[in-house]
Amino acid sequence: MNKKPLILVTNDDGITAPGLRALIEVMNTIGEVVVVAPDSPQSAMGHAITVNSTLYVEKVKIDNNAQTEYSCSGTPVDCVKLAVKQILGRRPDICVSGINHGSNSSINVIYSGTMSAALEAGIEGIPAIGFSLCNYNWSANFEASKSFVKTITENVLEHGLPEGVVLNVNIPDLPKEEIKGIKVCRQAKANWEEEFTKRQNPSGRDYYWLAGKFINLDEGEDTDEWALENGYVSLVPVQFDLTAHHCIQNLNTWNLND
Repeated sequence: MNKKPLILVTNDDGITAPGLRALIEVMNTIGEVVVVAPDSPQSAMGHAITVNSTLYVEKVKIDNNAQTEYSCSGTPVDCVKLAVKQILGRRPDICVSGINHGSNSSINVIYSGTMSAALEAGIEGIPAIGFSLCNYNWSANFEASKSFVKTITENVLEHGLPEGVVLNVNIPDLPKEEIKGIKVCRQAKANWEEEFTKRQNPSGRDYYWLAGKFINLDEGEDTDEWALENGYVSLVPVQFDLTAHHCIQNLNTWNLND
């Protein structure tokens, strides 16, 4: 009898987030699930870690399912580090992060706590996937996401991932019958056109509120943005080696040591 895979589940929206509960439900059909997730929302935390304050972990019971769950006072990356180094007792077979409330396609991967948790697992040599639904609403419907989450997770467990690579999966907010399938993509070239609104609090102190508009600068039909706009689940392999290898030869032509 094959031993069930050990699955580490985390997120950045917090341990009570509906997206996380949907992800747990799927993972319980695949393996032994241990959840280590933030005790409060940690969206857009990127790869932040806690170094100047204490971390607390509490074993909790959110529902009546079989998974073991821990609530952590830290960031998504803290959750993965603590899970691997202190909580699990053995190496997980896979780490899944999400299902995030909102897109993490294109440049959003840089800011995403969901994807940073997956990347941290990848740094530890653990196959990892970040899942996101393109709907920021807390009451978003995750039903259509579940079959795609299961398919991709089972494929990673079967085939593994190249060293240094994790998967960034974004799911369009559509009924299941309208989703055309899963498309392997590259990350679109896009950015945020940002502005800060300046306001004053009741005591007269200035403060700023960040707002912005997402701008897709990429017309390619092989990108995650194109896939999502055309009804596909986008799957982008992401590497945490940030070296711009194509630039090394050019830099070596500079007079750096004269």
